[in-house]
Amino acid sequence: MKWLRRYVVAGAVALAGAASAPAAASADEIRLVVDISDRKLRVMDGEEVVRVYRVAVGKPAHPTPKGEFRIRRIIWNPRWVPPNEKWARNRKPRKPGDPRNPMGRVKMFFQEPDYYIHGTSDRSSLGKAASHGCIRMANSDVIDLAKLVMRHGGEQRESSWYQRVLSRASQSQRVHLSKPVRFVVRK
Repeated sequence: MKWLRRYVVAGAVALAGAASAPAAASADEIRLVVDISDRKLRVMDGEEVVRVYRVAVGKPAHPTPKGEFRIRRIIWNPRWVPPNEKWARNRKPRKPGDPRNPMGRVKMFFQEPDYYIHGTSDRSSLGKAASHGCIRMANSDVIDLAKLVMRHGGEQRESSWYQRVLSRASQSQRVHLSKPVRFVVRK
């Protein structure tokens, strides 16, 4: 019966405008679901919600893209390069670990090249439409989520690996997932 619920949910996502129907879910597959209306990211295991995080979403002028995506890449301690956009004029690039770096401690790519789930130190933006299209999370939450995504994305690491990466905030660490993780953004 669990496979039927997954099939029905997958079909509903496809009918709602996703590019293609997702492959059947394996027993250890999770998916991340952001609901723009309530500004929460849910980690789903089948139909069960296993975690919920408060997030910031795109402003009306810079909406978060809706649809189904795959997270394939994670950067721990990312740098920030201002995009070639009007809103980013006169902004300076920020190195990993710079307290003014708007990417926070982790960024997970969901639509290349410019849309991510990423950390922020601006907790007051959470629960609001405040970003330029990305999904923002508290740094502690995005670290927790990235560990979960790596585990389910085929790139499990020992706790000492995370401690080492997090203690070296000025050094980026890239991870490519061998099993991309589904990410759905809906209204």
